[in-house]
Amino acid sequence: MAAALLTACREILGDSARVILTLFRIMIPAILVVKLLTELGAAELLSQALAPVMGWMGLPPEAGLIWATTLLTNIYTGVVIFFSTAGTDSWTLAQVTVLGTLLLSAHNLPVEARVAQKAGCRLLPQLLLRIGGGILLGIVLHHSYALSGTLQSVHQAPWSPAPVDDGWQGWALSQLETLAWTALVILLLMTALRLLRLLGVERLLAWLLRPVLKLIGIAPGALSITLIGMTLGLAYGGGLLIREAERGDIAPADIFCAISLLGLCHSLIEDTLLVLLIGADLSGVFWARLVFSLLVIATLSRLLPRLRRQHWLVRPVHAG
Repeated sequence: MAAALLTACREILGDSARVILTLFRIMIPAILVVKLLTELGAAELLSQALAPVMGWMGLPPEAGLIWATTLLTNIYTGVVIFFSTAGTDSWTLAQVTVLGTLLLSAHNLPVEARVAQKAGCRLLPQLLLRIGGGILLGIVLHHSYALSGTLQSVHQAPWSPAPVDDGWQGWALSQLETLAWTALVILLLMTALRLLRLLGVERLLAWLLRPVLKLIGIAPGALSITLIGMTLGLAYGGGLLIREAERGDIAPADIFCAISLLGLCHSLIEDTLLVLLIGADLSGVFWARLVFSLLVIATLSRLLPRLRRQHWLVRPVHAG
């Protein structure tokens, strides 16, 4: 018994170390590049390009800077920029909700798109899916709220963030803390996955969700990992999917559908709560995003088998 437990612990630690190293090789260079781009004013240039698009969703031009910053960094930074931008206190609840769906649909792309790429997904389709998907959902929500006359009152933000240290030292400490928490969470996830398999919970969950899997096209082998990504974040679910892709346990097309779902709809708990702090409504940032993501993936999963060539969407992954 003790020998079996020791072997299991070694395997968990080994698998965790491989996933952590894979993610860190992606995350650390991307984090450094993004910091340099931000210091050089890349967010301001991107915001100018996005300003006309904001009008399609009923948002003022300054929303472009908020989303551009979030695209390069993370949602928390976007929230800080939102509160520091003049005039946002007069936005309607509908406008804040539309902005919230944009922040959730596409953020931290240098890191998260690289994770998707490492799992075998081509970069350009993933960027188009997340940015285009966010814009499409924003347009639908804007017109839905306008036609129904809902959420047209001025929003009331329930919280405002504490000042953030923009210096290099504060930024470095923040990134180290993020990497440490990422490593700890991955270790706990790998342990939980092993326990779920031993207890048969994974098989039970797959059986219970089989109708949903058939509907949206997620392979049974990617179910538990996809659920992890949807609830906790793309980095965690994507990191585990990279491992499965390298092993060849999940087909490339199924990896594409799983990663695409995670791209559109991940971290349903933490990220949603964060966006609610700016005053967004749950109808858009949770329910509409979830339904929209499932419909998109259901459509993609039915179109993929009809494509003669899938190499422009996904590629085989080899360990190393």
